[in-house]
Amino acid sequence: MHKLIFITGGERSGKSSFAQQMALSLSSNPVYLATAKIWDNDFANRVERHKSERNAQWTTIEEEISISQHNLQGKVVVLDCVTLWLTNIFASQAYDCEKAIAKAQNEWQLFMKQDFTNIVVSNEIGMSLHAQTESGRKFVELQGIMNQTIAGMAQESYLMISGISLKIK
Repeated sequence: MHKLIFITGGERSGKSSFAQQMALSLSSNPVYLATAKIWDNDFANRVERHKSERNAQWTTIEEEISISQHNLQGKVVVLDCVTLWLTNIFASQAYDCEKAIAKAQNEWQLFMKQDFTNIVVSNEIGMSLHAQTESGRKFVELQGIMNQTIAGMAQESYLMISGISLKIK
């Protein structure tokens, strides 16, 4: 049953909606694994909007870092999103890129030991402007490495552009 589907694209490209529709086509009771940390009121409003898009069919798990700690055996899961999960890891590792990469890769390997359908949402942040700060450049490195790791393991991958999915693998 183990299946990994990777969905990437720019911010507000339709990734989450596409992932949720896919999950509902595979299960009548999918799991939404939310990795967001509420940083401010604007982001809190965005999280509430996302929650309102899901009905009672969904089980929501909120987990900022330790995604492997939840029993998802046999479930269809939308992990939304890798970028926020990595932001939390990066901050927890005092913005040390090497430590954050090691932590993320270890946690990912533990997470993927379970037998479930995993629909992963991420951002393709390396396609935009070059980050102006050292921490920004380090985060792009972290995100790029983890996107490559996850996409390399995936049986299917999609790139979202303006609400349109492009199957790339």
